[in-house]
Amino acid sequence: LMNAAVAQGVEPAHIAQHCDSVSLCFSKGLGAPAGAVLAGCREFVSEAWRVRKLLGGGMRQAGVLAAAARLGLQHAQVTLRRDHDNARRFAEGIHVLDSPVCSINLAAVETNIVMVNVQGPWPSPAELCDRLRAVSEEEAAETGRAVSVLLLPWAARTARAVWHRHVSARHTELARRKLEFVARKCQE
Repeated sequence: LMNAAVAQGVEPAHIAQHCDSVSLCFSKGLGAPAGAVLAGCREFVSEAWRVRKLLGGGMRQAGVLAAAARLGLQHAQVTLRRDHDNARRFAEGIHVLDSPVCSINLAAVETNIVMVNVQGPWPSPAELCDRLRAVSEEEAAETGRAVSVLLLPWAARTARAVWHRHVSARHTELARRKLEFVARKCQE
């Protein structure tokens, strides 16, 4: 919800007005260690509360978590915009490679998520992700750095990259360089 609101330049309420219920996680992009909020009609929330208690859910000392959530919400616009900008820079960097190994649909990069299209019969998305995660002496010798990048094999020909508050512009550039290195090695 928050990433969509920032990407569209609207308040979250503008998007949520069309929903019967909304759940918002305070971790992930907002950076709180835990916590979520659920909103909906009184009956829906009452039933959710009952089921949570039935399953043993409960919170003690929730004020500390609420403070972290509040801080994340207060800084969401700046933090999430930075995540979106880093994701866009990564996508643009991969796009200009014009690699036969992978490509990016720039029009699909709207928030902090980049879907990397893996082309050709090899590598598979899982193999590409394994190579991005692995650190080799060859990489350190050729690039002067040993970088591990975590992407997720997402579909038959797609890997997924996601940015969050702890991934900086510098990390983004290192990830782009690593993908460039791996793509080049896959071609050799």
